[in-house]
Amino acid sequence: MAQIPAFLDMYRALVATPSVSCLNPEWDISNKAVIDQLAVWLTDFGFQVSIQELEAQPGKYNLLARIGPKHLSGGLLLSGHTDTVPWDEGRWSKNPFELTEADNKLYGLGSADMKGFFAFVLEALRDMDLTQLSKPLYILATADEETTMSGARELHRFANLKPEFAIIGEPTSMMPVRMHKGHITDSIRVTGRSGHSSNPDAGLNAIEVMHKVTHELLQLQQHLRDNYHEPALEVPYPTLNLGYIQGGDAANRICACCELHMDMRPLPGMGIDYLDNLLVKQLSELTKQYPGAIDITPMHPPIPGYSCPADASLVKLAEEISGHPAAPANYCTEAPFINDLGCETIVMGPGSIAQAHQPDEFIRLDEIKPSLDKLQQMIQRLCFNQAQEVS
Repeated sequence: MAQIPAFLDMYRALVATPSVSCLNPEWDISNKAVIDQLAVWLTDFGFQVSIQELEAQPGKYNLLARIGPKHLSGGLLLSGHTDTVPWDEGRWSKNPFELTEADNKLYGLGSADMKGFFAFVLEALRDMDLTQLSKPLYILATADEETTMSGARELHRFANLKPEFAIIGEPTSMMPVRMHKGHITDSIRVTGRSGHSSNPDAGLNAIEVMHKVTHELLQLQQHLRDNYHEPALEVPYPTLNLGYIQGGDAANRICACCELHMDMRPLPGMGIDYLDNLLVKQLSELTKQYPGAIDITPMHPPIPGYSCPADASLVKLAEEISGHPAAPANYCTEAPFINDLGCETIVMGPGSIAQAHQPDEFIRLDEIKPSLDKLQQMIQRLCFNQAQEVS
């Protein structure tokens, strides 16, 4: 097999290469260096590697690597994102870009969420005879999952990417996740007319109109809670949260502008357009009463919910190998976009989601071997001669 670095050396190199994804350009960093490093290792393994610069985010890149019978389709896609969140300066007790071993843990930014997954994949493949693959094996590395999910939104640009199964290696302690909600974030802006507070009728107070808007939003919140349910989820209904509000500039002025930020989390299978239409309908009487004053603007591209059937062959296999029943998650992943490739999709990877986005992020050393064993079993069962057992 190819002479790739030892497992901890790969981990160390990935952590040491900054790839922060952030909507603030002062923090945002290209992921190209991580992509280039993965390309070298995967090429040494014999993979055919394709790298694409994102159309929506120039300077950010996706990588797709393929190995296995050229005349066959299907197979397994192992997917991860190459970006991390920013680090909290002053809250890390260790260098976030230096892999530090201490207290039976490996510390570093991306150690759990989730650049370390690529080291796990390559280590799992190290002793496998990849010339004996009976189904194709794909490795996907995406950009900007932590912000816009732009990388996952451009998978259609890879020609003929049609795996039968996909595993996204987000940290789940190697327990399979088969479902999660989506995420929509909107800004609602009320534009009034300013004036002196001594004559309220001379203007239109945006705060007063927003008060009526929030009343309608709370009515919609209750409607969602009462009428839509997915019992498998911990919070089994779509949520609506009012997260931020700002308006006005002085006590003696009629407020001319008030802005509210809110999010909604749709259930799997609940269309983004359907939920948007519910919001517009709920505010329709107010928009008629105050023409041109109320504006709804998406704050980022929406993320739909996702689910894989409980009886899907991939779910059953993951439950068998992990020893745990498949469960839903409360967070979003790239699963809905990968699922759109037409494959059975689960989320299952090493490390704990409790460490994601935290100072002193880590993965436990005693997780490594069990996680590698489970990952190797999934690859063996899905891509080698045993593949027909789960087809």
